[in-house]
Amino acid sequence: MENILLTLNIIFAVILVILILLQKSEGGALGIGVSQENFMLSRSAGNFLSKATGIVAALFIICSLSLTIITRQDLPDPGSVIDKMEEKEEDSLPEIPKN
Repeated sequence: MENILLTLNIIFAVILVILILLQKSEGGALGIGVSQENFMLSRSAGNFLSKATGIVAALFIICSLSLTIITRQDLPDPGSVIDKMEEKEEDSLPEIPKN
């Protein structure tokens, strides 16, 4: 199951990058270089790409979360770091001679 989700996650990532690169640049944050004519002609293509990008992004996030949840269950309980440090300190203390 992990391998399937990992493969799907990689596929969604590649598709997401391609969809983002296919979208038309809007000319910067201030709208410089955008004419009303180009905006009206490319509205349907942009609308489809925007919806497809949103859907693929949602699938990518869901796949990433489920992959994280599944792999988290396989990890052993790490326990407390403080307990491990105390055990290590007790083992490394020198023994007091009984004279």
